[in-house]
Amino acid sequence: MKGWFREDGGPAFYGYSNRTSVTGDINMVACCLVFLTLYTAFLVIFPGIRKQRFTTFVTVTLSLFIGNVIMVAKLGSSWHVGKIQISSTYCALSKELITADLGVYIGLDHVNITLRALPQDNSSSVQDIDYNEKFTWHGVHEMGERYREALVRGLPFPILTVAEYFSLGQEGFRWGGEYRAAGYYSDILLWAAFASWLMMNLLLIVVPRYGAYGMIITALFLLLTCFIYHCMLPVSPLIIRFEENKQLTFNFGWCFWLTFFAGIICGFVGIVIACIDLIYPHRFSTVLEVDYDTPYDRHIIIEDSRYHRKKRSNKGNEELAGIGRRILRRLSSKKDENDEKPARMNGMENNAFEMDPPNSPWRYAYNRPPLKDVAFRRTISQDSASSIASSSAVVTFVDHKQPLSREKQDLPRQSLAELSSKSVSIW
Repeated sequence: MKGWFREDGGPAFYGYSNRTSVTGDINMVACCLVFLTLYTAFLVIFPGIRKQRFTTFVTVTLSLFIGNVIMVAKLGSSWHVGKIQISSTYCALSKELITADLGVYIGLDHVNITLRALPQDNSSSVQDIDYNEKFTWHGVHEMGERYREALVRGLPFPILTVAEYFSLGQEGFRWGGEYRAAGYYSDILLWAAFASWLMMNLLLIVVPRYGAYGMIITALFLLLTCFIYHCMLPVSPLIIRFEENKQLTFNFGWCFWLTFFAGIICGFVGIVIACIDLIYPHRFSTVLEVDYDTPYDRHIIIEDSRYHRKKRSNKGNEELAGIGRRILRRLSSKKDENDEKPARMNGMENNAFEMDPPNSPWRYAYNRPPLKDVAFRRTISQDSASSIASSSAVVTFVDHKQPLSREKQDLPRQSLAELSSKSVSIW
């Protein structure tokens, strides 16, 4: 068993770590997995949806796609990209040249530099060359500090050459500061687009029409991000020169174009939904609405209100609504008053007026025949505290048709008037 699983037939040698370069961004992969999990859950329940299938599928797919694009573009390293195959020295003050692929990937707050030697040089006396180094610039002087750390670590000479262009801020080497400013303002606009995206999802659940307007606002933020980044790039393009007249130039990467494409798609869908809602009001809806298919659903409420409105309109003539109706009402009332004014002055016949008292089904006390020298008695239902107290008084009946006696005729008129006022006459 001597020499099994060993290259030279001897025991394993652990003198070097044999590290491999980074092949992916963990934060970006985690973000994609989160949105992919949500979308997978939606696809699982999608066969159970019976109504509004197309609008629901388009809305959910677009919403998750836009949210994922915003986060990936913020974390990505491919806003401005440059690739070239170079022949350069591996370290300073060395005459040995290596042929390798050099790539520079600029993000919003960092730059990734990769160096991978070609196969013919990987098997040489030089150690395996496969680097992927990340330099961040969250602060003003952070890029310079990272460059000094790279010098201490002894990174390959091509990587140090590229990092030097971004770390210096004097003597015309201002590309690092300009890239940092472009990434700073683009990052702010991406966060604004993310906040607008959250509001768009909330409005799609409550009022889908306003959700379409939220799509348009999110698209404007995404397109504005691309526009600001393009305008704030260095006026003099960054060109890095190597041996044999090799020049490294930069172009827009997939993060920039993905953000631009997402803004175009989001704006187009939002405008289409808004136009459909203006032409056919309250037609666009999804199963994600809060009160969907319940008595509080806006479609059910609208249909119910239309039914009652139609029912009321059938009872009489239709009248103009709004300001026109009120104006016509005012004009008609003034006209009627002007027409009725001469009639009131000359007198009008009122057919509803009656000279005779109405025949009331109730019998009041004054309609009963009066009794002489007998106190008036109410029934049980008519008794009250005040009526019982007043019923004890004796009613004096005066018959005005019979002549008064001689004694009474001799009384003065003032005494007779007082006597009449004190008597209670019941007719």
